[in-house]
Amino acid sequence: MFIQTQDTPNPHSLKFLPGVTVLDAGQTMDFPNVSSAQCSPLAKLLFRIEGVRSVFFGADFVTISKVEEAEWAIIKPETFAVIMDFFASGLPVVTGANPNNSTQINEDDDETVQMIKELLDTRIRPTVQEDGGDIIFMGFDDGVVKLKMQGSCSSCPSSIVTLKNGVQNMLQFYIPEVVSVEQVTDEVDKIAETEFSKLEKQIRQKDEQTNEKS
Repeated sequence: MFIQTQDTPNPHSLKFLPGVTVLDAGQTMDFPNVSSAQCSPLAKLLFRIEGVRSVFFGADFVTISKVEEAEWAIIKPETFAVIMDFFASGLPVVTGANPNNSTQINEDDDETVQMIKELLDTRIRPTVQEDGGDIIFMGFDDGVVKLKMQGSCSSCPSSIVTLKNGVQNMLQFYIPEVVSVEQVTDEVDKIAETEFSKLEKQIRQKDEQTNEKS
């Protein structure tokens, strides 16, 4: 297996392309922390690599996001080894969980929501997935489209700009009812942020101890 890597707009996220199918076409799955990875043997293994902040799966790629202090020079070879060994094992990537289908059109969706979902699915999500992430539709209230960024986009400094300049402009162009686009977070994100702050602190302390010894 030859695994390629691809940079993303987020310097702390890297896209790994194993050359095999990870999920079915168009599907994505986000693992913002280790507790969310219980349904994926591959994600659990990747979280064992020190410095890994979050894991994200696309149809043909795996995005790894690291804590700020961690070095890609250390994380990359370990990630290569984990991915190669995993796909050689023949184990399922995901067990007993449903990939993201937030843009699936439901019978009770009104016409505006259907149009928003269709635009997200056909024009916006494929581009975001190219950058190693995804956008989840969370709701539409009083002209405000609520979206959640995943993968490389979730901790990317330019994600707000992407939402406002790219996604909002496109949705407003095609759908006059859209007044604005907002990024939302949930409790899992808040918990993950707290845990990773602790992890970054531990890595910083290790580095300081190593420097003192040398």
